[in-house]
Amino acid sequence: MRPNASAGLIRVSEEAQQKLGILQQYRDDYAARFQETLTNGLTALAYRNFQLFLEKIDNAIDGQQDVVRSSQQRVAEARAAWQACERKRMSYDTLATRARDKEMRKESKRDQKSMDEHAARISFYKR
Repeated sequence: MRPNASAGLIRVSEEAQQKLGILQQYRDDYAARFQETLTNGLTALAYRNFQLFLEKIDNAIDGQQDVVRSSQQRVAEARAAWQACERKRMSYDTLATRARDKEMRKESKRDQKSMDEHAARISFYKR
């Protein structure tokens, strides 16, 4: 998964969480206003309207909580997919590094053997 794709999912999740917070704050404010209105007196129709509206807000909050849970799940899945890809990439990097190191050791041995043979020839001809 591309990092910018998971960043987009994180942004969507954060926005969903913010909307949930706004809804919850609005519900708290409305409930406080309802309590205040109750102390000043309220008709049965107004009471019922307050109750119905609170139910609608509660339903909206429930729906937004579902959205938040869903978006958090998508973020978790994207993060797991990214981590799996990253582990795979690191494995390939490790294999490539090992192969490079092995090739360098071979080359170093060839160079050393060549130097030893050269030194042996020079030593042989100096006699």
